[in-house]
Parts: sequence; structure tokens; C-alpha cells
Amino acid sequence: MPPKVKFTKDEIIQAALNVARVKGASSVSTRDIAAELQVSTRPIFTYFDTMEEVRAEIRKAAEVVYERYVQRGLAEPIPFLGVGMEYIRFAREEPQLYRLLFLTPAADENSGVGAAMRQSVALLRPSLQAFYHLDEAAAERYAFDMLLVAHGLASLIVSGACSYTDEQIRRIFTHYSLALCKAYKEVPGFTDDTYDREAVFGALVPHGKA
Repeated sequence: MPPKVKFTKDEIIQAALNVARVKGASSVSTRDIAAELQVSTRPIFTYFDTMEEVRAEIRKAAEVVYERYVQRGLAEPIPFLGVGMEYIRFAREEPQLYRLLFLTPAADENSGVGAAMRQSVALLRPSLQAFYHLDEAAAERYAFDMLLVAHGLASLIVSGACSYTDEQIRRIFTHYSLALCKAYKEVPGFTDDTYDREAVFGALVPHGKA
């Protein structure tokens, strides 16, 4: 009779995630996971045939961690500002998981920054529709545009190049949010990119006038 497996699949995935938090997902090996669990590599291959399968599960587990940050942000009085700050917090507290979700080249349509952004937009859209009174299309564009701002700041953080304080980051989010919300509500065709650029910019920056 084969020896009883001491660890569940979920426990092995959690151990792999713990290693990924330190070394990065691409560097996780069966030996690393076994060392985290203090066992041989045999239990790992009870559930997985290859390390690629393990890394796919690490990504799913990282998405769950990230979603907890998003949900915490959505519970704040100003939901998108809350999510923006939690996005920054995720980058600071889980830099390797941030790299995995948002800075790793996509292997397919279900991985890479595109997939992570789509997940984020889907989580944010209902709250944005309710809070800012936007239709679905405008809420989706708003979420994506603001996430690009958050992504730029978070990328600076994980690369060690961000000198902004939390208060400065809050102001950056507020400035961009105000500008976008005003545009979505007051510029006809802004959401679907059919607005008259020359007319809009001409009204804001008239040429030939003192």
C-alpha cells in the first residue's frame, strides 16, 4: 500500500505561493516547495505532473490575494480611491505577486497584465456605476484609465523608484479621477471616442487670443 499523502493540494499550492512571494513565481522549484513543507518532492507530484501546472495554480492563488485588496478598497467611503490605494499597498506588500500578475509577459489570453486588468475592471465596474452614476461603458473605461495611472505608480514602487508619499499618491488619483469623471459626463462621445477633439481642445485652449 502506498504511503498516505501528508499534504493536501491546497496546502502544496499555499507553500508554492509562499516561496513565490520571496523568490518570484518563475523561480519556484519542486525542491523549494518541498523545503517549505519539510518533505520530499514526492507529495507534489501526487497532484501535479509538471511545474507549469504548479505555476498556473500559483497565479490563481495570487489573484485571490489581490482580490482581497480590491474588496477592502471597495469597502472604503470613496470606492475607487480605496481600490487605488489598496493597489499601491498590494505592490508594496506583495511585490513578487504584483510582478507575476501585472509585469509578467502573457503566455496566453488568461495571463499577463491584460488578464489582470480585465479582472480588476470587472470587480470595479459595478461600484463605479453606482457611486459616480456612470453607465456600464463609461464605468469600464473609467476603471481601465484609472488603473493605468495606478499601474504606473505601482510599477515605480516594485522597481524601487517611487518617492511619492501616500498623501501625494492620493492627490494624484484625485486629480486624474476628477478630470476623467468630468470628461465622461460633460464631453459628448468621450466614452466611445467619437468626440470632436478639435472643438473640445479649441474651447479649452483657444489659439490666437490674448
